[in-house]
Amino acid sequence: MRVIDLDVLKSLSPKDEPYRHFVGETALQADKTAAVLKDFPAIKQTGFFPVSDLEVTGAFQDLIADANDPAFSAVCSEKLGLDLTAKPRLITLRKWSASSDGRIHTDSLSKIATVLIYLNESWLDAGAGRLRVLRNARDFEDYTAEISPVLGTVFGFRRAENSWHGHLPFAGERKVLQITWLIDESKVAHKTRTAKFSRWLKKLNPFT
Repeated sequence: MRVIDLDVLKSLSPKDEPYRHFVGETALQADKTAAVLKDFPAIKQTGFFPVSDLEVTGAFQDLIADANDPAFSAVCSEKLGLDLTAKPRLITLRKWSASSDGRIHTDSLSKIATVLIYLNESWLDAGAGRLRVLRNARDFEDYTAEISPVLGTVFGFRRAENSWHGHLPFAGERKVLQITWLIDESKVAHKTRTAKFSRWLKKLNPFT
């Protein structure tokens, strides 16, 4: 692996309360982080962008190659109690969050598991924008973990009926790489088309 520190991921202990997930820090190799930030793709709109639609170069291209590596899927499989190695992946990237993002949700049925790798150099020690592992769909204060989206922090979870998560409203720069395993290739194509349509709408008002 060129950027992701697989040994860090292997060392993490998954939790089953309230659903199967894992959290870790320093999941990126320290000597590669500056180059990854430098090569972060140019994104001007809110929302997630499929990396296949972006110009990805240099160290960031190495990061995406790591996310596509079967060894990465194998470690995530072991942590989440799933076999993800043969499942199709959708890799997306966010730079900007809108205040409407982060509402409590479980993820759609087409998703099997998701891993988030955060890419922000620093974060204010406050609730806004910090992901919460939640026990229900109603209360942001009923959480078992709160995850600061700082550089190298990783959060992975198994999609379930109760895999509630979200964050308090935040508008501004909030960089995150999202790797999602889906049930089949048709769902990857569908979500890619949906993302493109969403971006077209956002061009009318970039920060809604």
